[in-house]
Amino acid sequence: MKITKLTPNFEVTDVKESVAYYQENFGFKLIMTVPITQNEIEQGFTENKEYVYAMMQKDDVEIFFQRTDTFKEDVIFAQGLPIGASVSFYMDIEGIREFHQEMKLKNLQVTDLKTTWYGMQEFYLKDLNGYILGFAEKAE
Repeated sequence: MKITKLTPNFEVTDVKESVAYYQENFGFKLIMTVPITQNEIEQGFTENKEYVYAMMQKDDVEIFFQRTDTFKEDVIFAQGLPIGASVSFYMDIEGIREFHQEMKLKNLQVTDLKTTWYGMQEFYLKDLNGYILGFAEKAE
């Protein structure tokens, strides 16, 4: 077996709201969506239409958002579990000081920026669905 890619699929209560949050705060771009009918793929959102799935991308990172009802149908191990779970998504970035300050100015839930014993500057952020995002850059 060879693993070629890892893409987080976030269970969310509102796909449109989650997409907007990641666009506004992290600069992700919307790639595709799936409406509630689940019979077509779209490149964006149509007003007055509900969506159960979206794919976003920033640089070489892709993430998925899937509405709770369809997520729990597809990923049966998630049935009965809360959204958010106790996992963090750790990302290497460039320009961590500026990014950390930007997140603080947006009044997002962030930890302090710290330099770790293993030589990384890092902080964690809790998103609107309760997911924990870690951001890190090699310390100078």
